[in-house]
Amino acid sequence: MPMRQKAHDAGVFLPADLNLLARVFDRLKVDGQTADQREVLASRILANFMAGIEDEEEIVSLSQLPLGRSHMS
Repeated sequence: MPMRQKAHDAGVFLPADLNLLARVFDRLKVDGQTADQREVLASRILANFMAGIEDEEEIVSLSQLPLGRSHMS
């Protein structure tokens, strides 16, 4: 499963953290996604968690947002 591998590669996580990340990944993955698309999704979820977001619903919400920076004038 890509999410567990991403978490493992990033460092040491508690089992509860891995379960949270896996639940979020399972909620957001879509049938028909390529391995690359799932890799991007796993990276986004993990980045949100590592930024200090630990609430499952908030991680789900933020991980659905498009990547990229917005430019304000």
